[in-house]
Amino acid sequence: MQKNPLKILFFNSEQPEDHLKFMRLALSEAQKAAREGEVPVGAVVVHEGKVLARAHNRPLHLHDPTAHAEVLALRRAAGKLGNYRLESCTLYVTIEPCAMCAGAMIHARIGHLIFGARDPKAGASGSALNVVNHPRLNHQFEVTEGVLAKECAAILSAFFKQRRNERAAKKIR
Repeated sequence: MQKNPLKILFFNSEQPEDHLKFMRLALSEAQKAAREGEVPVGAVVVHEGKVLARAHNRPLHLHDPTAHAEVLALRRAAGKLGNYRLESCTLYVTIEPCAMCAGAMIHARIGHLIFGARDPKAGASGSALNVVNHPRLNHQFEVTEGVLAKECAAILSAFFKQRRNERAAKKIR
């Protein structure tokens, strides 16, 4: 049995307006995370054109290393559908998912992943690793990258710049 080839699409201005709308919702979730002192990542699960679940990073507040935005959104979506398989769902996330989140998407059998910014340090959709659509895995899905990439990268950059400034200010005292 031959596996599907890697399916990665790059966002362009001809893509549906819905991609922008749902990524803006994910960015709103990321802003919530930043206000809570969490790394600003947001995720939205869409089913049949409607938002099924939204989430933002919460590992610090929940004392849970698995409480990434993607995992929380997938859990909520599965609960609402009453099925852990989310084949007809699209996951929007502000940054390229890590290996843990990519694994959760594979197990959830999502239909489509759309992310904003690449993550060169931990991204598992081709940046640091290639877990998403690895040819030896039993589930592949379409991936679209680059939706509002500048905005998604900017919120992360601003957050980490603020953190560095806060640490530097503590050292000066």
